[in-house]
Amino acid sequence: MINAHPEGATLAVRAQPGAKKNAILGVQAGALRVSVTAPPEDGRANEALVEVLKDYFGVKRSQIELMSGRTNRNKVFLIRGITAEQLSAQLPV
Repeated sequence: MINAHPEGATLAVRAQPGAKKNAILGVQAGALRVSVTAPPEDGRANEALVEVLKDYFGVKRSQIELMSGRTNRNKVFLIRGITAEQLSAQLPV
């Protein structure tokens, strides 16, 4: 779910676009479940996911990059400037 990366840490995310609200729903099947109100079209859900992650982990928008899963619910984000240990400490139980 979380792996060390030379620039920070990677995080597996399971997206739930078109939800009633933007929220971190917890950890399930080795990924952080995140719901966003944006629809899964034209990359809008991906942008909404970045905003939710940015706010939750307290990092800048420029520190988050979608590495894989652009058109899939299962995604991997790179979060720069934060270690895997720091990231895992902030995850919901």
